[in-house]
Amino acid sequence: MARDYYEVLGVSQDAGEADLKKAFRSLAMQYHPDRNRGDKQAEERFKEINEAYAVLSDPDKRAHYDRFGSAPGTGGGSGFDAGFGSLFEDLFENFLGGGGRGGRRTRAARGEDLQYELKLTLEEAAAGLETKVQIPRLESCGACNGSGAEAGTRKVTCETCGGRGEVRTSHGILTVARPCPRCHGEGQINKSPCKECRGEGRLRTEKLLSVKIPAGIDDGMQLRLTGEGSGGLNGGPPGDLYVLVRLREHAMFARDGNDLYCDLPVSFAHLALGAELDVPVLGGSATLKIPAGSQPHQLLRLRGKGMPHLRDRGQGDAVYRLLLEVPQKLNAKQREALEAFDAASKEKGPLATSFLERMKKLLG
Repeated sequence: MARDYYEVLGVSQDAGEADLKKAFRSLAMQYHPDRNRGDKQAEERFKEINEAYAVLSDPDKRAHYDRFGSAPGTGGGSGFDAGFGSLFEDLFENFLGGGGRGGRRTRAARGEDLQYELKLTLEEAAAGLETKVQIPRLESCGACNGSGAEAGTRKVTCETCGGRGEVRTSHGILTVARPCPRCHGEGQINKSPCKECRGEGRLRTEKLLSVKIPAGIDDGMQLRLTGEGSGGLNGGPPGDLYVLVRLREHAMFARDGNDLYCDLPVSFAHLALGAELDVPVLGGSATLKIPAGSQPHQLLRLRGKGMPHLRDRGQGDAVYRLLLEVPQKLNAKQREALEAFDAASKEKGPLATSFLERMKKLLG
């Protein structure tokens, strides 16, 4: 007795056309003979899957099967017909690395897109610049206009595939199309290859291009140069060039959007008494005012000293994080001054007061 077709495909009896096709595609790809060479069990499973789908995908055959438990004209066996071959081709177009029907490469094809990684300093990204890049690429051969055939000659139709670019072989109940081994899927044979490009239709060259980098560009952004990729095949248009921007690590600043962050070491006196310090900014220095009573890790800003906005006016900020630097060694005068300060500091600060209150509650 044949297995239940719904069970074979792993679907319910109310499964729709999309569910059937999805289940069939997944199972057929898994058990296809070309993926399981020499595996008889996989081959039998593949036939069983094909049989189940051929019946359930046909409304009339499915209705008959649901009523009588078998496909029309069979006793529960092979319920598929000659139309299944075209169905398989529709589902598995481009399967096994081959071009689908009519997929010959003799048609004009767009050239490949290229990517070039350009490294910039933070200062260069802030200011913007125009630079030159040397790009290796394939360009359409001028001698044969990209055809690959010597001037005055033409490619001839491949006798093996009759110009289709594919050959078909039978696998039991199915016909599988593969790229023609003689013309490699082109459908034509080049008997007089161009001497300049050796029949490839393109030449390997290097091109020096000018690239304009806008001010404010960020790490990971790309610029597209239309038509500056590799040349097309058989007269097709060229691809594009994408310039990927990478920013080098900066000695002082870390970038976050349009803001620049810098860790600024300060002394206890700077925090307690306040101070005005010279701090770095891109392209120079500026004065940062530290208010009296500032705290460690507090952030102070210099407005408009960051990166320029890429698509708008104005600039981000330069942001400084205050890092308290405690001396590892004290001289006698420093020690005396700090001991005097500690003796004079009778009142606890708000953080110390809060800590002591929470500790008392914890200890009861």
